[in-house]
Amino acid sequence: MDRLQFEVPVRIAPAPGLPVEEIYSVEQALDILQDWPVRRQGPIYQKAFNACFGATVDVVKTEDACRAFMAFCRTSGLMARDMMTPRKRGGEARTLQA
Repeated sequence: MDRLQFEVPVRIAPAPGLPVEEIYSVEQALDILQDWPVRRQGPIYQKAFNACFGATVDVVKTEDACRAFMAFCRTSGLMARDMMTPRKRGGEARTLQA
């Protein structure tokens, strides 16, 4: 398994009416983040970008980058409604509801 591949893909819905996409790796997450409009980049975006970039140079764990990217997707409205998100250590997974 590629060290930059997520354990579970992040499911995003880029826009209403478009099909859900699955993001499988740090590289794919960075592609989404680099295309994000500058006017919509805030602290959560920056944390996700820094974490994903850090994973590419081995200073951030891939799953930490995945969690940061998921937080960005949730707050920006990109997260697919059917995306399962793991709870913090020891909890059950849950489905996001809009």
